[in-house]
Amino acid sequence: MKFIVSSATLLKNLLSISGVLNSSNTLPILDHFLFRIESGKLVVSASDLETTMTTRIDLEKGEGDTSLAIPAKLLLDTLKTFPDQPLSFSVDKSMGIEISSDNGKYKLAGQNGEEFPRIPAIEAPSKIAIPAEVLHTAIVKTIFATGNDDLRPVMSGVFFELSAEDIRFVATDAHKLVRYKRTDIKSSKTASFILPKKPLNLLKNLLGSITADVVLEYNDTNAFFEVDNVQLICRMIDGKYPNYEAVIPKENPNILLIDRSSFLGSIRRVSIFSNKTTHQVRLKMVGSELAVSAEDIDFASEANERLTANYEGDDMEIGFNSRFLIEMLNNLESDTVQLAMSAPNKAGLLTPADHVDASEDVLMLVMPVMINA
Repeated sequence: MKFIVSSATLLKNLLSISGVLNSSNTLPILDHFLFRIESGKLVVSASDLETTMTTRIDLEKGEGDTSLAIPAKLLLDTLKTFPDQPLSFSVDKSMGIEISSDNGKYKLAGQNGEEFPRIPAIEAPSKIAIPAEVLHTAIVKTIFATGNDDLRPVMSGVFFELSAEDIRFVATDAHKLVRYKRTDIKSSKTASFILPKKPLNLLKNLLGSITADVVLEYNDTNAFFEVDNVQLICRMIDGKYPNYEAVIPKENPNILLIDRSSFLGSIRRVSIFSNKTTHQVRLKMVGSELAVSAEDIDFASEANERLTANYEGDDMEIGFNSRFLIEMLNNLESDTVQLAMSAPNKAGLLTPADHVDASEDVLMLVMPVMINA
């Protein structure tokens, strides 16, 4: 195998897929990039067995049909030191690699690419096209609400729900829940599946500067995304997602409307004085006034603030985990937010109050922290 490629182009493409590499692998070959030449292009893959990313790079010159595994860290560290220039790679029969640059030659040992895990192929997949901006927004608004409990793996990913009416993205860790719905995108086939956090975070990084549609292909076990010149295929999380609709309270007569930035700033300040275990902040609503407070009895510290708000409903006091409220308010973009509640022991629903996109529906649910008498 011989090929010539721009050092800057190679580095950029390798960095785009390097996030899939684990710091420690059970198979040593997974510490490598898989290189092969197809139709005059250099095809490079990285995998952790559950997720595989592949990028295609135009070559100045390329020949050979050998597949080669090159140590990822060593190659990346080397490429980062080069200014942009052509690099010539040549591989001998014993998988020895020689890289020639303007300044010198560098040798490293590769491995036979046949030892690299086979990249899964999706046979007879179902397809749906999703605008990159929508998919990026959906991931950003839901992924923070996923869980980390190894005993409940289905809650450690984002639930994709496709139907003829809308598409939905749901995440929950049993303490908070986010449902992001789009009514302007529909699927000809009803389907649902759970995708893990890691590939979604990698996908989110790729989607930031893309404006075209992303084609999602899927079957019963894998999902495949193609973004620009990068392909990502990941294994779905096996299991049945909880009935999230059942935990969303339907009757919420107590409605608080408040400026998002003021509310967020107040919670950030007050939460500094909250209990370090529960992180509880109390919201007390009387008339048109909202009182935000927190205390830590162990350290004899407390904080109180009063905010002007528009509140309709019975006077009530309710406690929430401040970290959850801060995460949610950071992921809502409207100037005004609505917090709908029914009782101090029932979940609160946080939604944007001045939403401009009628086809977008964002709902965030947060469970209360019980207030001790």
